[in-house]
Amino acid sequence: MKYLSERVSVDSAPGRTSIVISARLSKGKETLLVTWFVAWVLCGAYIIVEVAGLPPGDLRQYLLVFLAFWTYFLLRIGRSVAWRTKGFELLRVRNGVFTIKNSLFGYGKARDFFIANIERLGPLNIDERSWIWQLNESFWVMGGDRLGFEHMGDKVAFGKGLTEEEATRVLQVLKKSFAAERKAEQ
Repeated sequence: MKYLSERVSVDSAPGRTSIVISARLSKGKETLLVTWFVAWVLCGAYIIVEVAGLPPGDLRQYLLVFLAFWTYFLLRIGRSVAWRTKGFELLRVRNGVFTIKNSLFGYGKARDFFIANIERLGPLNIDERSWIWQLNESFWVMGGDRLGFEHMGDKVAFGKGLTEEEATRVLQVLKKSFAAERKAEQ
């Protein structure tokens, strides 16, 4: 096994290549994220207790609607915390198939793509000054994709949270693996 960086590892053997991209954060950022999640849960729990003691009326209805939004964001924050603490992006090239899987606690749906149908593999065209990109790169979300390709007319993005240097190295490994698979198919 070879490490491209602290978060990216490559395991190559004849006929297959596997790349694992960890979603882990530094300890400081992870502590901030978990603390935010715990504070969010405690605030919501307090409001639930208060709503339970209120008589029926406008304030109770307002707080119930508020709790619906709170629950939505609780799920989003919980998903980000789980991804950043236990998530991995798995890339595998084997038998002419490129597989991408976002693995959380070992579970996740694998998406398979025939290498013969993959076109324009490369870095995504990103405006790093845009507000959306800055938000997508922040540590409290699952992370922005850096690489992509076209597969039978569909655009597919992957490489969550990679730095530019990591993305370049992963791209080199993938292009080499794709070339070897295409050569083996001929």
